[in-house]
Amino acid sequence: MEVPVTADESRPAEPGADPPVAPPPPEAGPPEADAPREGDDRFGPPGPPLNRRNPFMMGLLGGLGVLVAYGIFLGLRNAASILVLVFIALFLAIGLNPAVDRLRGWGLPRGLAVTVIALSVVLLLCGGLFALVPPLVTQTGQLVGNVPHYIESLQRNEAVRDLVQRYDILDKVQGALDAGTVTNALGGVVGGAKLLFGTIFNVLTVIVLVIYFLAAFERIKEAGYAFVPRSRRQRVRLLTDEILGKVGAYMVGAIAIAVLAGVCTWVFAMVVGLAYPFALAVVVAVCDLIPQIGATLGAIIVSLVGLADSLGAGIACIVFFVVYQQVENYLIYPNVMRRSVKVSDVAAVTAALLGVGLFGVIGALIAIPMVAAIQLVVREVVYPSMEEK
Repeated sequence: MEVPVTADESRPAEPGADPPVAPPPPEAGPPEADAPREGDDRFGPPGPPLNRRNPFMMGLLGGLGVLVAYGIFLGLRNAASILVLVFIALFLAIGLNPAVDRLRGWGLPRGLAVTVIALSVVLLLCGGLFALVPPLVTQTGQLVGNVPHYIESLQRNEAVRDLVQRYDILDKVQGALDAGTVTNALGGVVGGAKLLFGTIFNVLTVIVLVIYFLAAFERIKEAGYAFVPRSRRQRVRLLTDEILGKVGAYMVGAIAIAVLAGVCTWVFAMVVGLAYPFALAVVVAVCDLIPQIGATLGAIIVSLVGLADSLGAGIACIVFFVVYQQVENYLIYPNVMRRSVKVSDVAAVTAALLGVGLFGVIGALIAIPMVAAIQLVVREVVYPSMEEK
């Protein structure tokens, strides 16, 4: 009688069948959490994180922040002269960019348009130097050549000889002309030469920077717009283009006022009969580009030239410039700025005074464009936001 084989029991292997596969060994369980591993706790258990509210940590971080801020201040102070040149060049590039865009509208590529504007500026500077340097050299040479004649005339004068003998002026002059005096005089000459070459270097640096800024003006704007969120980029682009247009309009208006002042000075000098009228006109035009103080500086220079010619010519110069500056300050300047930059008379005068008081000549240059930009932002951004609230 056959005994039934249950499913749990193994059957004998049939001939030719594969041998039974042994079951895999049981997997080893994870190591116990508290089991020590090699290298753990070698240097002791880690401590708690640093408390940032600890007075020592707060003082340390605060001191480091003060040192970093002071280092930034020292860097900006040391580079202040270079930063001023960069700012002036950028301001001039913004003012000249509308002229470049106008040439591009006529079909010129941007590189050629920038070249034309740069050459025009350089030619204007060379024309001004050509008008100023020859009279200066001629007058200086005449003065140096006439020094012996002046000394001889003084020696022949009885009153002068009496004064020289009475107060021992010759002995005092010889005592003053010692080695220290000569050294100081040479130091003054060296300082003047450094100032001259430094001015030439600054002018060339500004010209080069203006050319670079004009050539890369569009790329600079696009790089600036990339920092603005996409949802507001179009509006910021429109506002910025309007502000830059106002800066260009201010530059055109200021140049027009300076040219008008130079033409009026040239006509007056021709009528009065002053020497070198074209040079004096160039001096007045260049000085008139400096807000507030430039017109007065040019008037003083021309008046001194007139007084050197004759007393009547000097008085005529003083009267002319007093009258012309009143007309320019209260009639020409406000009307031109109101039409070009669209800034009210009170705002223009107030901004110019504040700019001169805060930042000197640089503040005077950017005062009116800054007021125009603030008015635009207030009108287009602040007022609508207030109305929505």
